[in-house]
Amino acid sequence: MKKIRFLEVTFENPIEAWELVYFRGAVIAISGRDSILFHNHEGEGFRYSYPLIQYKRIDKKPRLVCIEEGIDEVHRFFENRQEGILLDKRPYELNVEGINLNRHTLQVWDKEFLYYLQEWMPINEKNKARFEQLHTDEELREFFKPILIGNILSMAKGIGWTVDKTINVEVLNIKGVRQVKHKGINMHIATLTFKANVFLPDNIGLGKNAAVGFGTVRSLRNS
Repeated sequence: MKKIRFLEVTFENPIEAWELVYFRGAVIAISGRDSILFHNHEGEGFRYSYPLIQYKRIDKKPRLVCIEEGIDEVHRFFENRQEGILLDKRPYELNVEGINLNRHTLQVWDKEFLYYLQEWMPINEKNKARFEQLHTDEELREFFKPILIGNILSMAKGIGWTVDKTINVEVLNIKGVRQVKHKGINMHIATLTFKANVFLPDNIGLGKNAAVGFGTVRSLRNS
């Protein structure tokens, strides 16, 4: 069991999906590059750990999701916040619509929760060849299952949660798998519903590039 602080900062004005990368760049510039949690880089390389500040586009509006130490760092943004920024070449008013701070208890339960997982990146160089050999939805669901469990465990490790029970996952319905270009590279993304015996907060990210809006989790209902 792990109790975490979970902060969401929603901005008033909508953006296009492709503008999220520029929104992220503006927030990093305002907050200062000396704060690693905003950009997940260390020196010339990456900080290979779960992102504690995540950039989302939810209901067409940009949102910061800050977890634990990420909340302690977000003051850098507010101390230096500018009213107007540029998203590429478009002026954008950086008005805060709402701030929501919650405390969540993450643990493995004896019941299941139902989730929607949007634009998740489960494919990498190690499993790409196997993925390309799959032909049925059943094969794809079984293929995704251990990857999803691994992503949940990686998230848990990144926030300091020691999971002492078995995590069970069932992939229910694959809404679609498609390719997108991210940083000039073609990546497969999947959108699906799944059940798990672990509680996950709404809008938390799982998997590769969770810091920039991929793999966002939403609760559907308890089962």
